[in-house]
Amino acid sequence: MKEPRKLKLKKFYIHPITMFILLLFFVVILSGILSLFETQATYNIINKNKNELEPVLVTVENMFSFDGFKFMISNAMKNFLSFGPLGTFLVSLIGLTIAESTGFIEMLTRKHLSKVPGFIITFLIILVGTISSLINEVGYAILIPLAALIFFMNNRNPILGIVTAFCGVSFGYGVSIFVGTTEISIIEYTRQASHLIDETFHVSLTSNLYFIVVTSIIISIVGTLIIEKIIAPKIGKYKKDDESSQTEKYHSFDMEEEEQKQIEQEKYEKKGLQNALIVGLIILVLTIYSLIPKLPLSGMLLDMKEKAYVNQLFGENAFFQDGFTYLVALFFALTGIAYGIGSKSIKNDKDIIENAGKRFNNLGSIIILMFVASQFIAVFRKSNIGFVITAWLATAIEKIHFSGIPLIIICLVFIAISNLFLTSTASKWLIFSPVVVPLLMQSNVSPQFSQIILRVGDSMTKGYTPLLASFVIYIGYLNMYNLNKNKPYNIRDSLKLIFPYFIIMSITWILIVVVWYVIGIPTGPNVIPTI
Repeated sequence: MKEPRKLKLKKFYIHPITMFILLLFFVVILSGILSLFETQATYNIINKNKNELEPVLVTVENMFSFDGFKFMISNAMKNFLSFGPLGTFLVSLIGLTIAESTGFIEMLTRKHLSKVPGFIITFLIILVGTISSLINEVGYAILIPLAALIFFMNNRNPILGIVTAFCGVSFGYGVSIFVGTTEISIIEYTRQASHLIDETFHVSLTSNLYFIVVTSIIISIVGTLIIEKIIAPKIGKYKKDDESSQTEKYHSFDMEEEEQKQIEQEKYEKKGLQNALIVGLIILVLTIYSLIPKLPLSGMLLDMKEKAYVNQLFGENAFFQDGFTYLVALFFALTGIAYGIGSKSIKNDKDIIENAGKRFNNLGSIIILMFVASQFIAVFRKSNIGFVITAWLATAIEKIHFSGIPLIIICLVFIAISNLFLTSTASKWLIFSPVVVPLLMQSNVSPQFSQIILRVGDSMTKGYTPLLASFVIYIGYLNMYNLNKNKPYNIRDSLKLIFPYFIIMSITWILIVVVWYVIGIPTGPNVIPTI
């Protein structure tokens, strides 16, 4: 007698666009409930003139109201157009698609990267991702698509390349090979907070330099092991669909017919590479020259209103920082065109435009995703829920009677938790610094090391929240390379891919901070963890 067949429930997959819409509705309703109960918090800011604390009351703003709906409707277009990832995504994609369409990226990968071991490429991508935080969040827009292409053309899963780049940028955010945007945005808060205990205390821009250089190497090594040993086996190989496989067969057949012309083709490729090298060097020299002040026609990319050179480069109105994504896109576009002309892969401007344009055919869903995500993030920020949670956590630290290593770990964890709801590094430090810096100074921990605690807490959870604006780029590219269109990568799936990286890297970060403090290794020139 046959056993009755068990019914299997068909899994239901929610598209990421739908999930962001549901999250938007959830935040609107949640803000209404929290506002009804008059949910609020108080945090302190520092009055620079009086050098004393001033309380700031922050309340949850009701988005489930007349004014809330008015904000959502009247600001929808503004929220979308001012959404940071939108511009960086499109601009970087233009440069990369032109370089790809001419065959430039494929040639570089095939000729120069195909023989490089996979783990070295993984290490370099994570390291570059970590360093990219030197200039805001440009690594998300540039490195993620580039890593996907490099992995794909090296016969590795491009999904793994996307995960590698995203993890490298996110979980190493704030550490780099030199001081940059992070220092500019948080240094003043650290100084002001230290003056609550000692008005003569000085915190320099290079006070964390040794730490960020050393840890950028350490976490790149650890990250490479996580990707290669844990995540890569789970993601598996990139299984092409029938259509892609058939295309590949025809491509192989065409290549066989072209074997007699291979020598001539290699000559053209060499010429194209020479052209690309010349153009690339010209762009590089011009860029460097424009970053040198006080030379004829130089300093174009610097904010000459600032006195310190670091501020001229990475200040709030620095032209280099604002235009960096465009410069990189321009570099890829021009070198790609130079290669295409030399290799004869393009004949005229029509070839460039049409070939690059084809790669924009499937961007509709990503644009819609960005529109919906921009509304969700804007509404959440407007509701002040993130600020209230962060203020609660800062107040909780104040009431904890610990010192030394336990206090350091508590501060780390609380900052990491707050980062899930308030992703802006400067905004978090505005709230935490008047609490964390004086409290740790009273435990003989230097303000410079308190700043390290912020960096690490920020990095631990940076990529593990959909409230990170650039998270949408990560999801967008996952679905761009996803062959199973019936099972799109949503927020849950995207977080599941990076979960091992998130957990192991968080533990690694905590160990690094504790060991650094215990040993007393200098964090920068003439700076140690203790006062």
